[in-house]
Amino acid sequence: MGLHECAAWIRENDSFLLLTHRRPDGDTLGSAAALCHALKRLGKQAWLYRNPEVTERYEPFVASYYAPADFRPAYFIALDIADVTMLPKGFDGSVDLVLDHHGSNSQFGLMNEVRPEAAACGELILDLIPLLCGNLEKEEADLLYVAVSTDTGCFCYGNTTADTFRAAAELYEAGADNRRLNKLLFRTSSRPRLMLEGMIYTGLRSARDGAVNVAVVTLDMMSRAGATEDDCDDIASLAGRVAGNRVSVTVREMEPGRCKVSLRTDGVLDASAACARFGGGGHRMAAGCELSATPEKTVTQMLSVIDELWG
Repeated sequence: MGLHECAAWIRENDSFLLLTHRRPDGDTLGSAAALCHALKRLGKQAWLYRNPEVTERYEPFVASYYAPADFRPAYFIALDIADVTMLPKGFDGSVDLVLDHHGSNSQFGLMNEVRPEAAACGELILDLIPLLCGNLEKEEADLLYVAVSTDTGCFCYGNTTADTFRAAAELYEAGADNRRLNKLLFRTSSRPRLMLEGMIYTGLRSARDGAVNVAVVTLDMMSRAGATEDDCDDIASLAGRVAGNRVSVTVREMEPGRCKVSLRTDGVLDASAACARFGGGGHRMAAGCELSATPEKTVTQMLSVIDELWG
């Protein structure tokens, strides 16, 4: 589908529940809440699925959009979700419309609009809302700024394009409070987060003469720092700050015997292809997967795949 077709379908229907992905980040939440706000402006019944994994950092942005317990939607829209395995915990059903930017998207919706060249799903929603409402309101601009800025590391990641900067300018002109949001999202850290970062940096490992850097976050480290899920936002960016880095791997122990991997590259190898070896996916320069293994075993397996793909 194209965005005009998406807009036409939305205008013709009503009663929508918007879905965000597991371990939701700023892009999925900001995109969903912004679209929800726009649908309400259209006079539609629209709410967000109450994702049980939303952290304290993002809760204030989305809490007012949560669906009431008695809401019975007619249609489901998934935002920034690449595959059914990433649908939120507790949700069991089919998806009518998928709006996403992951090149690895499995096209699991009845209708799918995927824009792999976009740095964030928020860029897609920024183009969709004017087709629905004719303009962008400040609340939507704030929410979409959260979406676009967090998925680009405040416009520092390699996925940032000229279109991303144009989107940021459009959001600013529509009233997005970039000063407040940048301070909140990128220049404020809890004490447990700072303690956890210290442990991560102390334990950094490297390979290929420093071109590959690996950060490991264990359950024991989380406990010693007093850190929670809210303290782990954008933790995958830390290993890539080492001078000379080209590939960074972040291994996080989620529970005994299960680890989450975040892989970032400068394009020297395809991160999505590497993570696909373990049932994951994403973009060429940023992807993720999960392994049923200890942190040490996970590191070994990821380095092996990196060596194989890099050659």
